[in-house]
Amino acid sequence: MRVYLVQHAEAMSEEQDSDRPLTDVGREHTTWTAAVAGKMGAVVDQIRHSGKTRARQTAEILGDTLAPAGGVVDVPGLAPLDDVVPMAEDLEAGGAGPLMLVGHLPFMERLAGHLLAGDATKPVIGFENAGIVCLQKTAERWQAMWIVTPQVAAILVEV
Repeated sequence: MRVYLVQHAEAMSEEQDSDRPLTDVGREHTTWTAAVAGKMGAVVDQIRHSGKTRARQTAEILGDTLAPAGGVVDVPGLAPLDDVVPMAEDLEAGGAGPLMLVGHLPFMERLAGHLLAGDATKPVIGFENAGIVCLQKTAERWQAMWIVTPQVAAILVEV
């Protein structure tokens, strides 16, 4: 099983807009990383996001490119300070096809630490806004397959 972990794209500050929608740069960066993920053969059955505006907008842009059959949906358990164990247990149980999770720090860092190192307090992946981390579960363990940051994506999509 593959899971794609995404930190939402750059958002406006709370002072600019308390709803914190994406900035123009955030939208652009997400478009780039989505294009590269598509070129790399990323297939997702569903994109799940935290429900916060910045995560929803990031997920929708990714969905426009990756076209998941199960759509783009708001799910509980992806908020910045949520416990990662329930989500990790859900992923460990399998049953679903490849998923993309769009959320926030520190949740994404903690989930990656839990899956890859067995310890949510170990930061094993450095996330960036609009970056995509592809993890794959083998019979024995989770492993990182690839990471696409907006900086790398800009080169690959010839911006």
